[in-house]
Amino acid sequence: MTQLPGLLDTEAIRKDFPLLDRQVHDGKKVVYLDNAATSQKPRQVLDALNAYYERHNANVHRGVHVLAEEATALYEGARDKVAAFINAPSRDEVIFTKNASESLNLVANMLGWAEEPYRVDRETEIVITEMEHHSNIVPWQLLSQRTGAKLKWFGITDDGRLDLSNIEEIITEQTKIVSFTLVSNIMGTINPVETIIRRAQEVGALVCIDASQAAPHMVLDVQALQADFVAFTGHKMCGPTGIGVLWGRQELLEDLPPFLGGGEMIETVSMHSSTYAPAPHKFEAGTPPIAQAVGLGAAVDYLSSIGMDHIAAHEHAITEYAVKRLLEVPDLRIIGPSTAEDRGATLSFTLGDIHPHDVGQVLDEQGIAVRVGHHCARPVCLRFGIPATTRASFYLYSTPAEVDALVEGLEHVRNFFG
Repeated sequence: MTQLPGLLDTEAIRKDFPLLDRQVHDGKKVVYLDNAATSQKPRQVLDALNAYYERHNANVHRGVHVLAEEATALYEGARDKVAAFINAPSRDEVIFTKNASESLNLVANMLGWAEEPYRVDRETEIVITEMEHHSNIVPWQLLSQRTGAKLKWFGITDDGRLDLSNIEEIITEQTKIVSFTLVSNIMGTINPVETIIRRAQEVGALVCIDASQAAPHMVLDVQALQADFVAFTGHKMCGPTGIGVLWGRQELLEDLPPFLGGGEMIETVSMHSSTYAPAPHKFEAGTPPIAQAVGLGAAVDYLSSIGMDHIAAHEHAITEYAVKRLLEVPDLRIIGPSTAEDRGATLSFTLGDIHPHDVGQVLDEQGIAVRVGHHCARPVCLRFGIPATTRASFYLYSTPAEVDALVEGLEHVRNFFG
């Protein structure tokens, strides 16, 4: 068995994840390497979801009976946990959404409807990057189309890093918002946050960070980041689907208009006009994802009990080992950084002229679950002149033996396609 420095006790951790014992295709044990798409869920999260529905299920904020009060306490307690997890200055800066996509769309629409000094219009610019997930491209394209604002972006270098050589030309005095991913979901690149934010602050632009691939894997401190908005999702960090987070600076949330209207986000309503509740409720119209928030709170508890710094160290060791092993495979090309420096636990690659869908199918027959396609980051594939990639992504329960299984599986793919 391969021993690497910095590894967690994966034997103990994997016992918390029932699905990792699953067998497929005539008794092959699942090798789950699709964590960038969604993570598996520990029993602690599954138990929290079951307990909520079995013991406390009610709507929140509206009832005086005991079940409603319990449900409200659990829901708002999850907000407290998330605020502590990301070191938010105030719990009221944590908005629950259904996923990171909704969080990013919320920011784009708030700015589209805002008054000065935040308003985005035909006199202003929006800046993104070529390595974004579609969820951090399409909302800004839509905003640009509606308002006439100019959409600009940073390109990608040949080794999968952001090309910031023209940063002063991309982020200018006309820039109103800079939105970029902290960690690429397709290449694993960790972006130079400080450099980008420093330039944005020089010109007075707001900064929005997509932390969907960061929050599950490293310490996420919103105060240290110095961004204005941070979005992430629960299902990639051991939580359930249907729950996301938008963190925003309190003064911005107070000044910016709501996007969705309905119950709970109001202060008063008449037939002529309405006034709105303070943040975060101003941005949480209707019945929220209550059980999902409770599950996310349990996931935060679970990750915190292990320690995000320990998880990051484990994943760095696994990624370093995976890069080394994959580069031993003939005809394999890593798309993105070819070292473990400043990269997350996601590796995309091509294998000769074998289509990634064929690679994924043959690996699946061996029980190895990877992702194939453009991973909702098609501009990256266009940049590198490829139709798609195979993506292997790791997490706190990933092991060197699973990396070895992947490499052996790829050798089988090469032999199969001869």
